[in-house]
This record gives sequence, C-alpha cells and structure tokens, in this order.
Amino acid sequence: MRRVAGWVKPLNTAMAPALARAVRDPDATFERILGKAEAGAGVGADIDRAFVEDYRALLHRFAAVRDLSYLGWTATSSELQMRMENRLRIRRLHAEDPRIGAEPIDRPIVVVGLPRTATTLAHKVIAAPEGNRAPLMWEFHHADRFDVDPKLRERRIAKARKISAAVNLITPIWETIHPSTAETPEECVLALPHGLQWGTRFKLPGYRDWLAQHDFVPDYQYLKEFLQVLQAGDRPRRWVLKSPFHLYNLDALLKVFPDAHILWTHRDPQTVMGSWCSLVETGTALCNRRYDTREIGSEWLDSLSWMVEQGRLARLGVPPERMVDVSYHQLTADPYGQLPRIFERLGLTWSPREEGNLEHVLARPGMRRNHEYTLGRYGLDPEAVDRAFGDYTKLVAAIR
Repeated sequence: MRRVAGWVKPLNTAMAPALARAVRDPDATFERILGKAEAGAGVGADIDRAFVEDYRALLHRFAAVRDLSYLGWTATSSELQMRMENRLRIRRLHAEDPRIGAEPIDRPIVVVGLPRTATTLAHKVIAAPEGNRAPLMWEFHHADRFDVDPKLRERRIAKARKISAAVNLITPIWETIHPSTAETPEECVLALPHGLQWGTRFKLPGYRDWLAQHDFVPDYQYLKEFLQVLQAGDRPRRWVLKSPFHLYNLDALLKVFPDAHILWTHRDPQTVMGSWCSLVETGTALCNRRYDTREIGSEWLDSLSWMVEQGRLARLGVPPERMVDVSYHQLTADPYGQLPRIFERLGLTWSPREEGNLEHVLARPGMRRNHEYTLGRYGLDPEAVDRAFGDYTKLVAAIR
C-alpha cells in the first residue's frame, strides 16, 4: 500500500510557486490562521498572547524546512489554527465560568511506553468502562463543554469525520498503521502545545534542544484545563490518557496530576525502532519533497532512547502501587488473561461487558500487526539500538 496517494507529488509540484510565496512571509500565513482561530473561539489572541507567539515561532520553523512540501505546509498550518482555536476557546470558557477550574480530575490513568508497544490496545480497553473517559478525536479538533448544544456537537463531529477521511485519502496506509475515527479515543498529545510529535513530519534543527529547556508544567496544566472543559456539564469520570511522548515529561505530568496511575508498556526496542521509523516515514513523505530514511533512523533512535531515559528517572518518584509495567508480548499473546490483571492493578472491575469491548477492539483494523519493518532501511542495526537503549533492553527481556 502506498504511503501517500499518487496525486500528491504532482499537486506539490504544481503548487510549488504558491508555497515559495508563503514561506517568504510566514507571518502573513500566521495572521490569517490566527484570525480564523479567534473567530472560531469567539475571543481575541490577547487572552493568551504568549502561547500564540510560541506558535508563530513554530510556524517560522516549519517555513525554514529545506524540502518542505505544499501539502506539508498547508496541513501543519491548518493544525496550528485548530490548536490555537481550541486553546483560545478553553481560555474563554474558563474565564466565563470559573467553576470549570474546580472540576475534579482525580486519579487519571496515563498509558505510556515506546511507540508501537500496544499502548493503543490498552488505552481503548481501559477507557471503555462506564466510569472512565478518554478524549475523543473530534474533541481535540473542537474542545467544548460536555453540555454544548447537540446540533453544534454533531456539526463538529461531522467536520472531524471529513478531516479523518481526508487523511486516509492522502495517506492510504495510515488507516492500517494508526486507525482512528472522529468518535474514538485518541492520544492526548494533540492537546499538548509542544513536543517531539512535530518531528514525525519534519527535521527541525534545534527544536529538541529547545524542548529540553522547555518547562512542560504549564503545558500539562493546559491539558488539565482541557479535560475540565470536556467534563463541564457532565459527572466526573476517571480520565484515561495516552501518549508515548509523556515518557520524557513524566515529572511535569506528575506535578499537575500527582495522583496519576502510570501504565507503561514494554517491548524490544529493536522491533519498536523499525516499526516506528516506518510510521514516521509516512508523515515525512507527506510533508517533504525529499527525505533521507537514514536521518529518520538516527534522529528517532536518539529521541526514543532519550525518552526512555527520562521516563525511567521520573518513575523513581512514583509509588509502586501506582506504577503498572506491562509486557507487550504477554499483553498481545494473551489479552483476555492480561487485561483483567491490569484492571485489578488500576482499581477497576473486569466484567463480561469489558470482555466484549476487548473483542470489539481486537477486531478493528491495525490492532493485530502482521508485519514489522526492518532496521536496515533506516540506517540502523541491532547493535546500535542496543547501545542506545543500554540496560533497558535487558529489562524488557526480563519481564517478557
């Protein structure tokens, strides 16, 4: 299956002059998308000017990408618009009703682990019980109160469905490697302003160094405010969050959610690297006219091993009763045996309803991966991966 549709390259070529004009003046593009975000949010940018200016700087980084494609530029600028609209709307809703800030976000469950380690399986099953809740894809596009007008809700869901369909049209393989729909749980990284997720599309020199110095506590405070808005008008639920990228921010996450339960899935990094680099190549192929697969391997070996190192340091401060380690191999080989045990560790009840939901989740496309990709395509070999991850590889083998 093709990474990107056959018509993408001709479109990028035809629109190259328009792209050249846009990147010469990224501020013009930024002012245009900011105006749309302000209109959609119903409030001006001054309610959160520092955040807005951070995103202006981020758009400038995108504009400087050497082999940037037209579709890469339009897709990322549209996402920045969506993220700014959400941010401004959330700021407005909190300002209009201070009671939202008192909404309890207690004992959230946070699913972490290297990418491609069954975090999606765990996330979807744990989010399903009636007392639990995960943010849905459409809510990341249009965050609002739970009791928002039902007709407006349906229009927003319909718009999110169109976006999801467009993604699958442009990148046909995406539906297989990361299936999602407008009304299913999605990674909460979509509500975090900054992070390594931008590197799945572009090579951004200096950005990871910037991230290493960035204070992520305000980012996670915003994630909490996002959840409080979604909960406003509903009864409190136990939130279930998920992203591999939480690993390098666990310390910040735990400052904002001090009673969080952490579920960490573990898998052999050699297998992870091949699979993850293939996924990153899909995003890179969409957003760049040319790219080097070896650079993908080098950058992400460095980033993922750093993530694990940071996560292992942060977990030292988590009480054992709130830390659940899960073997990818055990979970995928025996999900009906492993998930009831995981539920018990998280203080949840396993019932026939949960077993039925697990059966439904396993039947979805992409849940059972029959093919993993080789390291060699990305300039990597098993020895290099083992060196980068150090004794983590032995830890994974020990719990397998």
